[in-house]
Amino acid sequence: MKNTYLLVLTILFFQFSFAQVVINELDSDTPGTDTQEFIELKSDTPNFSLDGLVLVLFNGSTSGGDSSYFTLDLDGYTTDANGIFLIGGPEVSPVPDFLLFENTIQNGADAVAIYLGNDVDFPEGTEATTTNLLDALIHDTDDPDDTGLMTLLGLMEQINEDENNNKTTESIQRKNDGTYEVKTPTPGALNDGSGVQFNGILITTSQDQYDEGDSIDIVFTTETSVTSDLTFDFILTNQGFTTSDYSGSVSVTIPTGTNTTTNTIQIIDDTDDEGDEVMKIVFGTIPSGFVRLNDNKEVRIVDNDFTVASWGTPLNPTFGNVVNTAPVNYYDPLEGLADTALVQAIQDIVADPATVRTHSYADIVEILSSADQSPENSNQVWLLYTEQNRAKLDFAGFTDASDSWNREHTYPRSRGEFGDYREFDDIADGMSGFFTTNADSLRHANSDAHGLRATDSNENSSRGNKHYGEYNGPTANQGSWKGDVARGIFFLVIRYNALQVVNGFPEDTDNTISELGDLTTLLDWHRNDPPDDFEMNRNNIIYTWQFNRNPFIDQPNLVEYIWGNNVGQTWSNTLSVDENEKSEISIYPNPANDHIIVFAKGKQGEFEVFDTLGNKLLSSQPFQETTRVDLNLSSGLYMMRINYNNTSVVKRIVIK
Repeated sequence: MKNTYLLVLTILFFQFSFAQVVINELDSDTPGTDTQEFIELKSDTPNFSLDGLVLVLFNGSTSGGDSSYFTLDLDGYTTDANGIFLIGGPEVSPVPDFLLFENTIQNGADAVAIYLGNDVDFPEGTEATTTNLLDALIHDTDDPDDTGLMTLLGLMEQINEDENNNKTTESIQRKNDGTYEVKTPTPGALNDGSGVQFNGILITTSQDQYDEGDSIDIVFTTETSVTSDLTFDFILTNQGFTTSDYSGSVSVTIPTGTNTTTNTIQIIDDTDDEGDEVMKIVFGTIPSGFVRLNDNKEVRIVDNDFTVASWGTPLNPTFGNVVNTAPVNYYDPLEGLADTALVQAIQDIVADPATVRTHSYADIVEILSSADQSPENSNQVWLLYTEQNRAKLDFAGFTDASDSWNREHTYPRSRGEFGDYREFDDIADGMSGFFTTNADSLRHANSDAHGLRATDSNENSSRGNKHYGEYNGPTANQGSWKGDVARGIFFLVIRYNALQVVNGFPEDTDNTISELGDLTTLLDWHRNDPPDDFEMNRNNIIYTWQFNRNPFIDQPNLVEYIWGNNVGQTWSNTLSVDENEKSEISIYPNPANDHIIVFAKGKQGEFEVFDTLGNKLLSSQPFQETTRVDLNLSSGLYMMRINYNNTSVVKRIVIK
């Protein structure tokens, strides 16, 4: 009996101690940004352990069903000397104890709640409940009361964060009597201004971008002068940016009686093309009595060792510098065919389930970083439509910058009825991770690199799902992208049975889904903007991933036999050199080790060697009757283009 009584007392004490933790402040809506929203918890006891508690956010919308959409297990966390624990976005200052992704907190009518329990007790979609509930706040931004959510959480009021109607950033704050008021946010501090006043430390640099070889002054400033020497360390390494990329001290001392000091870091100017990188300035452990006003400050380091390709951008196109890496007999099955038989033969090649691979939508970022790499700078991509370069680091998923790039579906997803498939598309598992596919696998059009291009994020949004001809690109564009788009669309409608290209601009109805216009426009674009080296290079790169090629880049005249002036005629692949002449030039041994012999039967000229991505490795070397060529190449497949008498022959070399 005595043991039972003690157990009851222990449980009551345990629950009473947790009941001291409340939701002290909430900022769910910050106009113009989603990076400064936060939730602040408060314990009556300073430095209080939050073990055994879980924070749960509930969606009060009709689609949300008053159910959980985010949980945070609080095990291992502790409130500070004022009893505060701050949870917030990446730009909240001082820096939160737990960082949220931007736009995590919905702005109502929704709820924030603290429970006894763990995150596993509230899987996504769990309906709100009063079971084990310690505290809850239902909030909105000028929304009607969610009476259902109020009933589920046992609350009598819903707080409007916009009740002052002044369209500035304000937060909901708990007063000492347990009621709420809406006023200017006070993250990381007691709402009434009392308690321990921490001295904030700020990291600043004069620029957010530097070149290799530059020196960077990193300034550390406290809000008030320090009463004794303040010493702490900081970290600069971040992914590929390592200690070998800079020199200088990462130990900081702000002397007594001052509030600032500067550390100068020298960026090493090496000779390696590592690509542009991000240096991240991160506080180490700072002494008690201080808080970080910012942290994880990112500074871009621009690599000056970028490479320039031997071919031009689509705006200044070149032709014939990039070798077509299609296998010798890749298009042989098309010979002598016409009409539907020709279409079917193309599809049999580009949608062959025994050969062709599909990758995830997440993998497309890596694929496009190579396939759409700018010929002018290997650390940038070339943007469709806006016809300009952009840093690879400025991908929309990696940066908050408005001038970012994104993955554009040239065949709009809404018209093709293909979209994201989370179990398939969210994971980037590289070239070795793939799925088999076929002509009826429409969902794989979502991540088919032949139909995706790097584009300016804003222009991507402006383009929407308009038909081509309705959409003609941004003002003053020179149309260098138009043929590329046309050939991408032509590929997709052959590759996937459900997609169609039609004349005109069909209106959006159930009967016109999967129809894209305008065929006449796309044919004109194809004819007026023929495939160039940039397009051939991306075709080569995509082939290494998907094991299929866009035949309308390799054999542009095919377009006429399917949609244009030669419909109904028999296709024949016209060779630039007849087979007898080709046989007069041979290379041996092949496979080779460190050299080959070019045997030309009395001919002379020049040859070039390329890798399978079309990069020129050896240029303009002369040959005569019999010429030995010493090679310093890794094992793999290479192409040799032999030029003579205004003729070109491509031979494939295998290095053992």
